[in-house]
Amino acid sequence: MKETLSTLFQYKTLTRTEAAEVLRKIATSQFNDTQIAVFLAVFLMRSITIEELSGFREALKELALEIDLGDYRTIDLCGTGGDNKNTFNISTLSSFVVAASGEKVAKHGNYGVSSACGSSNVLEHFGYRFSNDQDKLRRELEEAGICFLHAPLFNPAMKNVAPVRKQLGIKTFFNILGPMINPSSPKAQLIGVFSLELARMYNYMYQQLAVDYTIVHSLDGYDEVSLTGPFKIVTRQGEQILEPADIGMPTLTPEQIYGGNTVEESAAIFQQVISGNGTPAQNSVVIANSGLALKTLFPEQSLDQCFEIAGEALKSGKALRAFKTLIKINE
Repeated sequence: MKETLSTLFQYKTLTRTEAAEVLRKIATSQFNDTQIAVFLAVFLMRSITIEELSGFREALKELALEIDLGDYRTIDLCGTGGDNKNTFNISTLSSFVVAASGEKVAKHGNYGVSSACGSSNVLEHFGYRFSNDQDKLRRELEEAGICFLHAPLFNPAMKNVAPVRKQLGIKTFFNILGPMINPSSPKAQLIGVFSLELARMYNYMYQQLAVDYTIVHSLDGYDEVSLTGPFKIVTRQGEQILEPADIGMPTLTPEQIYGGNTVEESAAIFQQVISGNGTPAQNSVVIANSGLALKTLFPEQSLDQCFEIAGEALKSGKALRAFKTLIKINE
């Protein structure tokens, strides 16, 4: 690590091989928390390169406990986090809406680092038990249409850096890596990113993977379609910037999608929305992201059709049933 840090402090970058090797050593507990914190800090002061990001991803995928869900055409709805916007659990709620629309969702997630409540926090609050047991995850997928993959159980490096990330309390390159290391290798992904630069990097990397993908970034900084202003959508076919009105949605204020300051507050909002009692603003932002996920799976359908399917799944109670089924399996 001393040699690696010396290289980085000279404003040099790591090769793909060097980056992968550092991550392997972090995963196998060869560095202490102080060394890891300094290493992470370097990438808070400068942008990560494609080579470095590719190396980090390569090492994490190599070391991960893989789960075989290849019998299903799964999708993951996952944001990088790190936008410091503290929204309610939009991607998690959208995941249940997509599952309630008849699709299979392999949701990858973790505890919140730069927000009060990540997907793992909210599901744990409701009694979900994290597991890497393949039979349990397949049963969840069959019965509820959704299974949840708690990142530390599948990625040893994520587990080793978790205390450091929590103490830092700000985004690191592990936020960037999160969506790219789903251990089930889903066939489709809706990925939210916190910057335009990251959207470009993700697009470059995903073009080389056999994944149907949509990358989203709201230009005011959200790692999802927040409906608070214009947003960018990037797919294998191209990219475009849209306003909420362009997709028939209202323009919202940050206050309308705020997620609270505690897990309990976030869980209360989650319960309200999934029960069909969300505000029009909350429902709109969930339907917008759910619809884009469905569009990723079915590019031949119009966005309006996808929003209609998502809206029906949320408002009819189907999403609530999917959620209750998932929790009941964990009782």
